[in-house]
Formats: sequence, structure tokens, C-alpha cells
Amino acid sequence: MTLDNSKPGVWPAHTIDTRPWRQQVRGGTRADRMLSSVDTMTPPMISDLDYMPPIATMIVSESALLAVAQADTDAEGHSAAMSRFMMRTESVASSKIERITATAVDYAKALAGNRSNSSATSMVAASTALHDLVTGVADRGRFALEGFLAAHRALMKDDTHEAAYAGRLRDMQNWIGGSDYSPRDALHVPPPPERVTALMKDLVAYLNRDDVPVMVQAAIGHAQFESIHAFTDGNGRIGRALVSAVLRRRGVTRNAVVPLASGLLAKRDEYFAALGDYRQGNPAPLIDLFARSARAAAVCSRESIARIKALPDEWAAELRPRAGSAVAALIPAFYDHPVMAAAEIEQRSGASEQQTYRAIAQLAEAGFIQEITGRKRDRVWVAAELLAELDDLDRRIQAEMTN
Repeated sequence: MTLDNSKPGVWPAHTIDTRPWRQQVRGGTRADRMLSSVDTMTPPMISDLDYMPPIATMIVSESALLAVAQADTDAEGHSAAMSRFMMRTESVASSKIERITATAVDYAKALAGNRSNSSATSMVAASTALHDLVTGVADRGRFALEGFLAAHRALMKDDTHEAAYAGRLRDMQNWIGGSDYSPRDALHVPPPPERVTALMKDLVAYLNRDDVPVMVQAAIGHAQFESIHAFTDGNGRIGRALVSAVLRRRGVTRNAVVPLASGLLAKRDEYFAALGDYRQGNPAPLIDLFARSARAAAVCSRESIARIKALPDEWAAELRPRAGSAVAALIPAFYDHPVMAAAEIEQRSGASEQQTYRAIAQLAEAGFIQEITGRKRDRVWVAAELLAELDDLDRRIQAEMTN
């Protein structure tokens, strides 16, 4: 199949009966409840897709890939800490695109296992799903349908409303936009559930090709996944995780995830419009937006990587810990694990409880860590500068996108 962006195609429409949905309707207008049928849009199979974007888009894409590779090289040797930091930045921004927001402190509490804030818990789950999909693809060297299911399970297994559907392709109709209770006026009504498995297998075959330009593959793969809408919920976050997994499988990244979602967040309306262009047969606007977002994320990430790499030496230079002391042990521990509860801190310090708390007090007095629960029991400390850098990187990427 060949897509010609100068001659946009229109996907085939299939009229389906909406009566099975009525038992799920909890509101809406009488007209919504009386709606008897709706046209779904089924994307074409793309496993053999032959598409080349305009030259200008390809130039921007290749420049972006070079910037991403440079940022990833900067993270080499610090991949554990950088990978966690960058994945968290990406997953937080990806969640914000879905209007899921939480404060940095609530997010840190959720990282420590506190589930009192559902939005923060959802952000942490998004980070786990991103990690699972990217590392799974890296370990196998290929995409697999099972990898998508596992990532979705990690994302939704603790969701109050969606846990029953976690890790399962949808067996009901869904839609994008419009009312929560009716597809009337929806922006996109994906294919009926019986078509989803075949479309996902076709998508996996496309994602495992090595003869497609990387940014083209990432953007088209993402748009195709969003158009299939394979799950009852969580499609946007899994679809954006797919992009990072493409970059890892194709060897553009090896050490970290570049938070491209922060760039998309700055251009949220343009992003959704570009997905609409794809559904009209024109992938070029989305490829161009992904390239610009990736480049902005990579350029800004290099600054964050440099700052974070310097932190352990800065802490050590100021505190001058004795070799083998609890403070000396906790400096690299907080670098790799910036959110820790008391029991974990004691374990990583290798010292007694009394010595550990003296070290905690010394780090806190210097301003390197702070306690975030305000409790006397089950307390949690965070590396304050690392937490602040996560927010700062997101802001700088968005600013870069709007310049």
C-alpha cells in the first residue's frame, strides 16, 4: 500500500449497531439513547506500507534523530539514574496530555507507594508501563502483541474503573471525543472490536520493519495505534510509549528515554489535529511534529543530564563524607533512587538505624533531601534537586517548542 500525501485517502466507514452499548449508557440526551447506529472508521493495514514524507520533513526528522542520539550518549555511564529520570519526565508529560495532573510532591509520594492521590498513582503507573514496553522491546529486539498487553496491564491494573480490562484488547466499542456516554459528535470512532486483533498484529509487523525511516515509523506507528484504539482506556499513554520503544529498537537510544511527550504537550491541539490528518491519509504533519518535539526534548535534556551527572560530586564536595560512612553511601543511593522510605534508606546506607538517621539529618540540613510526608512514622525523603529538575525539564521543553 502507498500513501500519497498530495492525494489524501479516506478510510472505509462501517456502520455498526449501537444497541449493545445501551446497557453501558448512564446518561446523555434522549437522542443519544435513541441512537441506533454509527459509522466506525477502520484504518488500512500498514505492514507493507510504502511511504516517504516530503524532503523538508525528512531533513527535520534526521536532524532530530541526531540530537536524540547525542543526548542519549551524554547519559551513557549513568544510564540507571538517567533512565529513571527521563522515563518519569516522559510519563508525567504523557499523562498531562490526558489531563491527568498531580503536584511533584504527590507524585513522589506515589513513587513511594502512597496511593492517596489517584492522578499521581496513575502517573507512576504510566512510568512503569513505559519502562515495561521499552525494555521488553529492547530485550526481545522486536515488538510483540504480548508486550503491549503487559504494558497496558502495568498501566491500568490498579485503576478503580479499568482494572478488569487491564492487559486485554477491548471487546466493546469505544470512541474519541464527544460524550463519555455516546459516540454522537465523536472525533473518531475506531474499528469494531472484532477487527482489533488483526489490526494490532499488522501494526506489530510494521513496527518490526527495518526498512522504514525511524521517525516515520515512530509517528505512523503511533497514529495507527491511536486510530485502532486497542484498549478501553490508556491508549494515548501506551501509544506515546510506543514511540520511545521504536527509538530503542532501532538503536537511536540505548541509555535513556527522551521526553518527547513534553513537546507534544506544548502543542496539544496541533498534535490532535495531526492525528486527524493521518486519518485523512496525510502522515507528514505528525512526522514533522514528532521530529520537532524530539529535537526540543533532546536539546533540553542534555542540559538536565549535565546538571544531574554533577550532583553526586557537588554533594560530596560540600559534605566531605568519611569513606565508608552512611553519608558516603547515601549520596549515590539518592542519585539512583531519588525517592526512598526510611527502611530502604537504612538498607542502602549499610549502617545502623541511629547512624542512618544522623546521615539523613546531615543531607536534609544541607538541602539535598527533604521529607515529604510530614509524619513521624512511615516517612519518605526525596532528592529535592532531582525532583525540581523533573519539573524544570518539562517547562524548558515546552518553552523550546513555543519559541
